[in-house]
Parts: sequence; structure tokens; C-alpha cells
Amino acid sequence: MTWGTAETELALTVVSGVAWTIVYISAIWVGFRQKTYAIPVAALALNLAWEAIYAPIDLNVVLSATGPVDVNYLAQGIISLLWCLADVVILITFLRFGRADLPAFVTRHMFTIWAILLIGSAFVVQWLFIAEFGVDAATRYSAFLQNLLMSGLFIAMFAARRGLRGQTLTIAIAKWIGTLAATAIYGVIEASPFILGIGLLCCVFDLGYIGLVVWARRRSNDLAAAAPTALAEPVPA
Repeated sequence: MTWGTAETELALTVVSGVAWTIVYISAIWVGFRQKTYAIPVAALALNLAWEAIYAPIDLNVVLSATGPVDVNYLAQGIISLLWCLADVVILITFLRFGRADLPAFVTRHMFTIWAILLIGSAFVVQWLFIAEFGVDAATRYSAFLQNLLMSGLFIAMFAARRGLRGQTLTIAIAKWIGTLAATAIYGVIEASPFILGIGLLCCVFDLGYIGLVVWARRRSNDLAAAAPTALAEPVPA
């Protein structure tokens, strides 16, 4: 069988979807197991907003089509919907355990207001992307920029926690593969210099993070001794 561009894009979409699904499943598992959250919260809020906005748009394109179904839109719409549901569960881990990572003066009321502002701001940012660039460009530009943000924040999370609490090699590698596959679609096949450049920057940060995780696994005893003890439950208000 000879593959064309459409088949290659569909295959890469599936690879990216499967890889990111592994990230989300692993994040949910390690979040509840270690009583923490496993996705940096700013990136989590942006991802949740992105998926909640664009999954219905992609699925509506398929449902309203009068001709042949665009399998790329169908695949991406289904994947985005599954990711949205997974992000809701990850958000629950943040709301349940995230306050333990903050200073003691942050009350439950303050934490709740901050979480609402953060999530609300993420939706506003996504809508502003659409208003400025239109849906087609906004969905890609915002996705890759928040992906780069996530790549940097994973390294910041590692540094703040002084080790691998809430982090796994599975998450690190799957995020790298998922982003690389998407970069190949929109940066290489569809020839977008902006997306290719941002995707390559993500790759650099992701490989650096993978290196940190591997290094930390080999020095787990030293890092465990140096890491601050996290509270299993948030401190009382």
C-alpha cells in the first residue's frame, strides 16, 4: 500500500493522540497514588480550555458535513474530547491536593479564588486567540505555545519539588513523542515555520526534562533526602 499525505497525517494524529492519552492516564494514576497533581497547573488550565473549546468545533465540522467525512477532524475531535475528560480528572487532583504545595498562609478560600481565576483566564486566552487569528490558526498557535509553556513548567516543577514527586519517565517520554508527532504534521507536512520552530523548542525542553528524570531516578535516595516533605492533605483554613 502506498501512503499519501492524508494517510501520513492521520497516522501521526493517532500517534500524537495515543501518546498524549498516555500522558493523561499516567498523570491521573500518579496524582491519586502520590496525593498530588502531575501536570503543571497553568498548562493544565490552558489545555482544559483548549480541549473544551475545540473538541465541539471539530466534531461539529464532521456532523455538519454534507460530503465525505474528514477523518482527521473526526479523529482529532474524539481525541480532544477524551483529553478534556481526562483533564477534568487531573484538575480534581489539583483541587484536592494542590494546596499542600502552597505556603501555609494560603487559605482554602484564597486557593479556590486563585483556581477559578486561573481556569477562567485560560478560557479567555483561548477565545482571544480565536478572535485574533480565526479558528484554524488559533487552534494550532495556541496549542504549540501552551505546549512550550508546559515543557518549561515540567522542568520548573522538578526543580520546585526537588525530585520526582508527581512525575514519571512515562509522562516525560509520551509528552515528547506526542508533541513531536504533532510538529511533524503542522510544522513539516503543512510547512509552518512558526509551528516547526516552537515544536523544535518543545523537543529541546522535553529531551532535557527526560534527561533530568533519568538522572533523578538514578539518584533517588539523595533526592529523597533533600526533598521537602509534602502534606498529604491541604492544611486547614
